[in-house]
Amino acid sequence: MDLKQYLKQKCELVDQSLERFLPHGKELPASLHGSMRYSVFAGGKRVRPVLLLAACEAVGGALKPALPAACAMEMIHTYSLIHDDLPAMDNDDFRRGNPTNHKVYGEATAILAGDALLTEAFILLSGNGEGVDPAARLRVIHEIAHASGSRGMVGGQMVDMESEGKHDIDMATLSYIHTHKTGALIRASVRAGAILGGADEEAFDALTRYADAIGLAFQIADDVLDVEGTTEELGKDAGSDQARGKATYPALVGLEASKRRAEELVQIALTALEPFDERAEPLRAIASYIVKRKS
Repeated sequence: MDLKQYLKQKCELVDQSLERFLPHGKELPASLHGSMRYSVFAGGKRVRPVLLLAACEAVGGALKPALPAACAMEMIHTYSLIHDDLPAMDNDDFRRGNPTNHKVYGEATAILAGDALLTEAFILLSGNGEGVDPAARLRVIHEIAHASGSRGMVGGQMVDMESEGKHDIDMATLSYIHTHKTGALIRASVRAGAILGGADEEAFDALTRYADAIGLAFQIADDVLDVEGTTEELGKDAGSDQARGKATYPALVGLEASKRRAEELVQIALTALEPFDERAEPLRAIASYIVKRKS
């Protein structure tokens, strides 16, 4: 399949929906809404919302009812990046090739923009239920909330921060960081799409195995790109993980072993999709793309 065209179409659909769902930049407080929109529309691959929509399609679901959840995932992801870039955390100056939010709007506004995006996501999830069974909507809200909190993404960020500069990090700790900080939202995206698409238990379990594999593969690929990529390709400072002494796969097992592990995870993901028909072809293509991308 033409993955490039598929991603382009889905990204356009997500961006159009985000434009509709987000507060207008001139709506008071304009500085806050401008800050929110700045980071949401600063580029990005839209991996999480596209995965949600692709999973929904793979089990025969309609896209329109899934769009609010897809946009909610992108809002949560963007909030996490805004906070991750703050001086109190990673202190990054660039994100997606642009100055980070706090560099443009100041730290206080950046914090509030992240807070507001997280809240806006749950307004979307709870309030736009056209064509969605109430029980399915509740499952999706629970899935995404769990993935976003201390047992998911935020917990992974905490352990990541605590591990900086330590030389005795083991594989169990590194796996916890990767499966929570990055993998949790990817897992929730795929599972939410499956729920909204009406997946049965067997399909839901298979898509969960797929999501767990590509979530870890995605972060390992990020670790490798931090070593091999350039600042221009990445849209952020290359080599920043090593400079901060972050726990990464290349630091623990080496570059080549990291690449092999990422490829193994892609094969696990593709095996999980074997029971699905051609409607899962985008998910198959995305799995392969994850370890071949340059940014």
